[in-house]
Amino acid sequence: MYEPIRTKSVHSTGVDSGEFPHRSREEELDIQLAGHLSALLAITDELRALRPAADLDEAADALAAQVARLRGGSAPVRSAVATAVHEPHVAALHQRAHALAGRALVVAASRADTAAAILAAQRMEAHATAGDLVAV
Repeated sequence: MYEPIRTKSVHSTGVDSGEFPHRSREEELDIQLAGHLSALLAITDELRALRPAADLDEAADALAAQVARLRGGSAPVRSAVATAVHEPHVAALHQRAHALAGRALVVAASRADTAAAILAAQRMEAHATAGDLVAV
């Protein structure tokens, strides 16, 4: 009535045979944290292009250093933002950066990465303050 199953189930784990590589929880959190910090770096670079400031330069350098550390030394891709046809709303960029810094803070706290957590908290505070100042 039914044809017998001839192939291995896609749900079998293959743990004993080592069919696919496994990452530890820490490696997964490193990847996630590096992604959040990279996205925050891209927005920071965009803000630097729109409104250059020394504190944004310092923040971008610190973010790039953290991303490189989490990625085993490989430098992050930096945004070379040219002036666009229409300038994005700066307050919206600060809101996005604040949200990304919050996500990075949660992941950094869960992996007990003090340096990244401190940097993320500082960026949250800076973008919250900057977002308030720009919106006024």
